[in-house]
Amino acid sequence: MNARLAVVFAAFVVLTGCAVEVPTFDPPPITYLTPTGDAADALAELTVKGRAPRTGYDRDQFPHWSDLDGDGCDTRAEILERDARPGTVTADRQGCAIGAVIGDPYTGTDLVELPGPGSVVDVEHVVALGDAWQKGAQQLTREQREQFANDPVGLLAVDDTLNRQHGDGDAATWLPPRREFRCAYIARQIAVKARYGLWVTPPERDAMARVLDGCPGQPLPVS
Repeated sequence: MNARLAVVFAAFVVLTGCAVEVPTFDPPPITYLTPTGDAADALAELTVKGRAPRTGYDRDQFPHWSDLDGDGCDTRAEILERDARPGTVTADRQGCAIGAVIGDPYTGTDLVELPGPGSVVDVEHVVALGDAWQKGAQQLTREQREQFANDPVGLLAVDDTLNRQHGDGDAATWLPPRREFRCAYIARQIAVKARYGLWVTPPERDAMARVLDGCPGQPLPVS
């Protein structure tokens, strides 16, 4: 409510003595598209257009490593536990993962993440935050971007060096070096973009389609 409207409203209440319900303006609720079928079908449903300007982008626009489920462990700890080799998790006093042996899907090798400084594992956004910002995420609310940044479907525990190589690239500019994982990787990107209403560029769409040509029927991930 602007200042002028507030004055008019107050005068109306004084003159009439009526109690008036003031409308509230809440952000839109978080709503997701639910992709169906295989990854190729979901890709065909994504909007295809160019990147939006990067204006206003900052990683802080995507609050991440939150504890959205309220269990006392942040998202990074939960992904470490999810992606750990069985029986290898080291937990803190709250029961949150702080160390583990991770089977890196990008390389096929095991990574030993020890508690304390010197991390070799990053929890990576398969759809990079900068990429998401330029393809629809700047139109989401802050709450929706926090949900995006902490959604397990869009997160993987991987080699920190490869996470940095990925940067803000999309499928047209970066793919995991391990070819056997590329179909699952692309399917995960598509699932995230469909879930949050993000689009793809023409080169990105073409790169995704080329990968999926080698794995007909590739399913979409659910977690």
